[in-house]
Amino acid sequence: MAGATDPGRWARRLAELIAEFEVPGANLAFLHEGRVHEFAAGVLSTGTGVEVTTDSLFQIGSVTKVWTATQIMLLAEQGRLTLDTPVIEILPEFRLADAGLAGTVTVRHLLSHTSGIDGDLFLDTGRGDDCLERYVAACADLARNHPLGVTQSYGNSGFVIAGRIVERLTGQVWDAALREQIIEPLGLTHTWTLPEDVIRFRAATGHFDGVPSPVWGLMRSCGPAGLICSRPADVVAFARAHFGTELLAAPEAMREPQVDIPNPYTLGRQWGIGWVLDEWDGKRIVSHGGNTIGQAAMLWAVPDSGTAACVLANGGRTAAFQHALATELFDELLGLAVPPPLGPPESPVEVDVERYAGVYERTGNRVTLTVRDGRLLLHSAATGTLAGLRPPLEFELVPVDETTFVGRPDGDPHWIPVVFYTLADGSPYVHFGVRATPRVA
Repeated sequence: MAGATDPGRWARRLAELIAEFEVPGANLAFLHEGRVHEFAAGVLSTGTGVEVTTDSLFQIGSVTKVWTATQIMLLAEQGRLTLDTPVIEILPEFRLADAGLAGTVTVRHLLSHTSGIDGDLFLDTGRGDDCLERYVAACADLARNHPLGVTQSYGNSGFVIAGRIVERLTGQVWDAALREQIIEPLGLTHTWTLPEDVIRFRAATGHFDGVPSPVWGLMRSCGPAGLICSRPADVVAFARAHFGTELLAAPEAMREPQVDIPNPYTLGRQWGIGWVLDEWDGKRIVSHGGNTIGQAAMLWAVPDSGTAACVLANGGRTAAFQHALATELFDELLGLAVPPPLGPPESPVEVDVERYAGVYERTGNRVTLTVRDGRLLLHSAATGTLAGLRPPLEFELVPVDETTFVGRPDGDPHWIPVVFYTLADGSPYVHFGVRATPRVA
């Protein structure tokens, strides 16, 4: 029955789900009818065997972006900037390879992933308090991924720039501003950004194929895009603050649609300010996911019902695990049907796949599409700093319609949706992993 929940059953169910999806360890919390329920299962590292507890810290990855967007909105409510303030007005030193883009991109573009700034610059600029300042200086070499505002493409770089805006307006490093603006006002005791603070707690290690990852975390310069470590109970407390006025006077402004996502089958249909926006059974859902080096996070919130859930995991088939958990949990709590993942059609669809073959590339990733025996094959590999830290993806694409395909790596139960589309100027792009990648060859 919707609204009822059995905590004992969820303790058992979480353990069953991590076994099914080969997840070493996971941490779950959900807020429902004013109460927070917490559960843990598995181990923090297969190398140590230390058990996950409900107060263990995992990397929440890009869920951090909603926190950074909230920092910007707090400053906006104080009249320090608007969403349509050009970045260069706050950071006059801001440069890009495309000078015209640098002069016109706004805060809104950064927070809705529509800036066109090539988004996956993972650059280690050191551990000093000037790491964001140095990162923004390095953006002078970043190319344009797409024209300003014409499409959505996920951008870590844009959120690091947003974090630098927070620093400029508060006079504090991003980590300190985050604590003053959000963490301390909400009384969060298990939310930290720097490894020297995280190691004071039980901390998870990421895994690939069940083996602990060779590198624990990302560089400090990526802080505003994905460096928060937390427990799920703290993350749902952050979500709860967005249901009322505990942080923002008008949190609903972050839930206003800013852009349609060209590939709506991955996380949701639209992007707001920080939040991903979707509907399940006609009910508005806001969410955000995060992936770091072998760790994965997911936060879902249903503002109209005051319900939120966060699950953190340290490896395994995390996308399929997250979907299975959400499907069962939200049906139990609210009677909401989570849409099933897009999969192959019942009847084969004939598509001329030759037109999609080629090389598609952006900062940090190269996608090669080839045709073999009439089938379209995808190879996606990290480039730059993350090369070698993240295994490449390889799979055959099965057409769903003329522009939409799905594929999955061997042994993975989760289908990955891939959408081909062109901009108004005719430029061809492929969209998957919430990123737009232009064809370059």
